[in-house]
Amino acid sequence: MKPVALYSPAAARGWLPWGPLAPFLCIALVALPDATAELSLRALHFEGANGEPLGVLGWCLFLVVTFALMGLVFLAWVRFVERRPLATIGLVNAHPLHTFVRGLAIGVLASATIVAAIWISGGYRAEGFARAFASPRALLGIAALLPCFAVQSGVEEMIFRGWLLSGIARRLNVPIAVVLSSATFTLLHYERHQHWAATTAIFLFAVFACAWSLRARNVWGVMGWHTTWNWLLAVGFELPVTGLRANLPALLVKLTPVGGVLLTGGAQGPEGSLWCTALLLAAIYSLRRIPG
Repeated sequence: MKPVALYSPAAARGWLPWGPLAPFLCIALVALPDATAELSLRALHFEGANGEPLGVLGWCLFLVVTFALMGLVFLAWVRFVERRPLATIGLVNAHPLHTFVRGLAIGVLASATIVAAIWISGGYRAEGFARAFASPRALLGIAALLPCFAVQSGVEEMIFRGWLLSGIARRLNVPIAVVLSSATFTLLHYERHQHWAATTAIFLFAVFACAWSLRARNVWGVMGWHTTWNWLLAVGFELPVTGLRANLPALLVKLTPVGGVLLTGGAQGPEGSLWCTALLLAAIYSLRRIPG
């Protein structure tokens, strides 16, 4: 397969990184704002020693400050170094709000489906319903986290499925771009002693997001899906999302894991379960097979 412009044929008037170099550059451009935000939030006691956000305000600052800094770094890189239009990284003006909201709805459905499948399979025990509604403060925190997760998820999609995927595809080809961008995403989400099933699910998560972006020819929809996928897993069931807990009463139902790691995802949360792997494989297959 030949190099291809994924979202827009507009040329880069500056320096476009060589394909195999792009993942390393991506890691460097992510690491600098991430380390800056982490040190700042830890000094202000909004993050714990292990990098976990402390309280709702800590969560909001972690999601907004960290990822807004990352987004600014990448936007500056695209504007001043590569000198290419934002449409070339998937920010195409194709009814963005409608597409984003549709992605939000699909994200709610996907995350609820995973949790329901684990629950029905005996992986969770219910211990109370809609506990957040007894606390106006908790509901306010849950509502505040939704736009914060939109910032985090939107920036991640812009970086990995927008900038990185499109940049490698322009230099090499689409299959290599999907593999390299997904591997980079997986590496940056890897934690020591992480279960292999969680690592596999993260990689498939990235491949699915690539497949969606390629089919839609923009990143707006997958931004919305990623937002509510993370948000509902974090606030809906008192379960961890990507290994972190929001520590808020459940918006829907409090679920306590009672099954094994492969069924529940363990410390990673539902994202690390085999049910999640199965859903992502089915979704990737569907996006490849169903006409756009």
